[in-house]
Amino acid sequence: MSHYEERLERDLSQIKQQATMLAKHVDEALSAAVRALLSGDDKLAYATILGDQRINAENRKLDKMCHAFIGVHLPSAGHLRLITAMIHANVALERVGDYAVTIARESVHLAKRPDALIKREVELLAGESRQMFKQAMCGFIDGNAEKAKATMIMADQVERTFDVVFADLVNEGANFSIEDLFAYLGVFNSLERVSDQAKNICEDTVFAVTGQTKATKAFRILFLDEDNTLLGPIAEATARKNFPEGGEYRSLGRQAGAMAPELVSLLQDTGIDLGRHRPRAMNLSLQDLADFHVIVSLQGPVKSYVDNVPFHTAALEWDVSGSIAADLSDDQRREHYAALSRDIAVQISNLMVTLRGEEAD
Repeated sequence: MSHYEERLERDLSQIKQQATMLAKHVDEALSAAVRALLSGDDKLAYATILGDQRINAENRKLDKMCHAFIGVHLPSAGHLRLITAMIHANVALERVGDYAVTIARESVHLAKRPDALIKREVELLAGESRQMFKQAMCGFIDGNAEKAKATMIMADQVERTFDVVFADLVNEGANFSIEDLFAYLGVFNSLERVSDQAKNICEDTVFAVTGQTKATKAFRILFLDEDNTLLGPIAEATARKNFPEGGEYRSLGRQAGAMAPELVSLLQDTGIDLGRHRPRAMNLSLQDLADFHVIVSLQGPVKSYVDNVPFHTAALEWDVSGSIAADLSDDQRREHYAALSRDIAVQISNLMVTLRGEEAD
């Protein structure tokens, strides 16, 4: 190994050591903030808040080391990807430190400590998020892309836990003041955001090791109507046909109706194939609904189908009408359904552009 290569590797090693130490201090701050919250230890909470100054100083030092590395070594290929990823990860570490401060600040202003249920859920969400954060940093420092990919999967579990916790917090709302209720919501949101930053670190790891950039997100979309025989199935079929890579699509009805063979035939003529569609009734739990990024009602308010929209799910209501006069000829009915399909297709296209940008497919 040449003198230049030795210096490059030494500088890289020092950067990784700094990142490892910073991650350790961030995790300790997060742990201390949660302990302060659960125990009512204001002294520990204030120590955590003040300790963020040291974390910020370590953040600045790591950032300076990364930019100095670029200036001295003019890295390319793998080394450049690693330093770029390190700069991104440093931002994520700073944000996790900020979440710890937020939790500590909320702790000292609480009028009432968490009851047994809320305490258990704080511990659960904190445990899942911290575990994901530690695994993400371990994979990053080791340059283990496979470990990073495996860790990213944990984000879905943390999100599901948050949705359950949020629902429980709403149900327990009468036991807390408005101020405390919002404080606990802020705590839960901060803990959930830790997993988001951990996922970002995992994506940085994959980029640094393989050069692969973040994949475009696929969205899970649920279409709702009265009986799942027309509007919802048209929307589901259209989305799958026009945006096959853009998401996962499903349709359900308030109840399951019966498909009319003549309707299937008419829709077939307009390019909508519902030959294999079987109407299905809405029977999803809150946790099942939380798997969807968007819920779209094509007949009436979403909340007439769903009592509680999950925290991470967006609810939309589209103004479309599937009603048709009984005395129309087949040609008139065909034209009506063609126009209906075009209307729904435009709505879906607008939604996918909103979610994925102009190049949605």
